Amino acid sequence: MNTPHCTQREHRSDALRPPESLLAAARAFVLLGRAWSSLIIAALAKGPADFAQVRDRIPGIGDRVLAERLRELATVDLVTRTVPPAPSSRTLYALSPHGNAFLIPLAAMIVWAEDHFPATDAPASD
Repeated sequence: MNTPHCTQREHRSDALRPPESLLAAARAFVLLGRAWSSLIIAALAKGPADFAQVRDRIPGIGDRVLAERLRELATVDLVTRTVPPAPSSRTLYALSPHGNAFLIPLAAMIVWAEDHFPATDAPASD
């Protein structure tokens, strides 16, 4: 009787591979865990905005980082970028349906962070 040959190494690597759901979560954390990404999504939850308006909604973010993060978020379809045909009009950024869907877990994460990671100047609670 012939049986498929499976090396011990192949079998072991399959057993150690995390489930696809955890791999998907890890990919999301890599992108959304980057500095400013979640704050940009939160800023766009207030509505579409041009570059300057997004920057004004996020105190402390630099132009270079904002441009880079907007580009990354648009590439993975969390943010849409609309360039009007008129040369004097400004490019508008907005949340895509995928970006809007992230608002629910983002709100839950904010509540969790407020409970478990209070501001450093907040008094400790027992």
